[in-house]
Amino acid sequence: MTRHDLHCPIRDFMTLSPHSIGRTQSLSTALERMRAHDVRHLPVLDGGRIVGVLSQRDVLFVETLRDVDPSTVTVEEAMSTEVYAVAPDVPLAEVAAEMAQHKYGCVAVVDHGHVAGIFTSVDALRALAVLLGPSGDGRAVASAPRA
Repeated sequence: MTRHDLHCPIRDFMTLSPHSIGRTQSLSTALERMRAHDVRHLPVLDGGRIVGVLSQRDVLFVETLRDVDPSTVTVEEAMSTEVYAVAPDVPLAEVAAEMAQHKYGCVAVVDHGHVAGIFTSVDALRALAVLLGPSGDGRAVASAPRA
């Protein structure tokens, strides 16, 4: 791996066109969508623009609250409104450093105001596997399909 590899744009490693959810949808709907598509983060949209991120952890936390029915709670009530968003050409190293420093589970990749992709901790591990190349014993590192 060279320093140059770490300056590859995030677009080379992000998950394209991620599943998303509207801010007025219920948490039950969000959890169903997460389970159906095997994802842990959903960009939250309002009129096509990102207004937050809902994580599986956010949903599961609300489910643990006594006397709270997730089917009556909206995504907007549980989502994080502080979204780390970057342009598609931001270097991988910069994004990874910010994720580690602030313990972000995902990054929204936004192009001209619209969500073009998402880069999660799983995508970061895939990027690491690609950048490390063949394993120490000469076998290629397996690449998992993108969700």
